[in-house]
Amino acid sequence: MGVVYIGDRAVGKTHLALELANPQGNYVQVSLVNQNYQNLEANLLNLDGTAKPTQSIEKRSLDVKVRLSTGISKVLVDWIDSPGELFRRSWQSEHINEWQDFKETVGKSEGIFLIVPPYREILQPHINQENYITQQQWCNRFNRWTDFFIYDCPQARRIVICLNKADLIDCNLEQEISKLAYLPHGSTMNWLQRHNYVVNSYFLPLKQQLEQINSSRSGLSVRCFITSIYHRSLLELPWIYLASYLA
Repeated sequence: MGVVYIGDRAVGKTHLALELANPQGNYVQVSLVNQNYQNLEANLLNLDGTAKPTQSIEKRSLDVKVRLSTGISKVLVDWIDSPGELFRRSWQSEHINEWQDFKETVGKSEGIFLIVPPYREILQPHINQENYITQQQWCNRFNRWTDFFIYDCPQARRIVICLNKADLIDCNLEQEISKLAYLPHGSTMNWLQRHNYVVNSYFLPLKQQLEQINSSRSGLSVRCFITSIYHRSLLELPWIYLASYLA
């Protein structure tokens, strides 16, 4: 089993996947199994460009090809679009079969790709903070992901956690892009250095949980990234990482 792509409600999973599937990629190209890009866009977005709400668990297959210095690597991806209530016990008890199917798919996957939102305290001053959760809420919500990774992902070898909407964060994003950039022959950072930099800059409140996941069993590795649909190099970076180890 390849990689499962999941995330919190209204975190931008749909737009992130659509942008990744955009034919104008750099190192990453995506083929949509049994569907083209235009049809997928029409099925997932409203006329105003907003994502249609997800009422039930929907699984789509993506064929991700990544151009590495060693050649082309392929990563098979199950994109699981789920309602925001997925981890509520009431939803699970009312949708027993869907919940079990979800757990079975994730339980067999070697890679997990999780999308999380930014929290209020790191947003640019002009952003309406009421639309985002606080740092404490963000940490509390991540506790469920910590348990999920430890107890429900027994086959996972690589877990990628992406802080999405990096364009809203109060930082010099162009400078961050330059630091984190992937260059086939001469990147300024290796994968571990990128991870440590991103954790210390953006994931520090979760450092204890990240260490807990990493140490939960031998052979498991967690890496953190920042992503944005407006910056292709950030968008592709976690997929290049996964292709380097799981292809």
